[in-house]
Amino acid sequence: MPVKIRLTRMGKKKQPSYRVVVVDGRRARDSRYIEQIGRYDPREDPSVIEIDNDKAVDWLRKGAQPTETAKKLLEVSGAWTQFRVAKGDIHTIETSTPAPSEPAVAEVEAEADEEEIEATAPETEAVAVPEAAADEVSAVEPTEEAADDAASDGKEES
Repeated sequence: MPVKIRLTRMGKKKQPSYRVVVVDGRRARDSRYIEQIGRYDPREDPSVIEIDNDKAVDWLRKGAQPTETAKKLLEVSGAWTQFRVAKGDIHTIETSTPAPSEPAVAEVEAEADEEEIEATAPETEAVAVPEAAADEVSAVEPTEEAADDAASDGKEES
């Protein structure tokens, strides 16, 4: 008895909806089925695909063969991938997800701190520039001797 996972048509004319069922492969399309494992409604936007992945994987392990359309629906729902992982066709490597995300958060916070420092830095520089200019002006002010020398130099040239 070849067991198949396939679609059974439901609904009225021009308004199809489907059940995803497990059925004896020799039976007609809409005949009695062994078990319903999901439903598919292509008329809604986006299409509704509801499949009980646990039941689907159990039937796939028992040897049920999905039709092309049913296989595509199982891939979308994730049941086909679960089956292949359980079977050993796909090897998974578990990684700890919290560890990589924490440095990323720290980097984002560090960048935000740098942006805050850059945003406040021009204000402090604007305040620092006049103080530095005042120091330069006081350093340039001539002493009495320099003033006398400049006055005498000016008289000699005239």
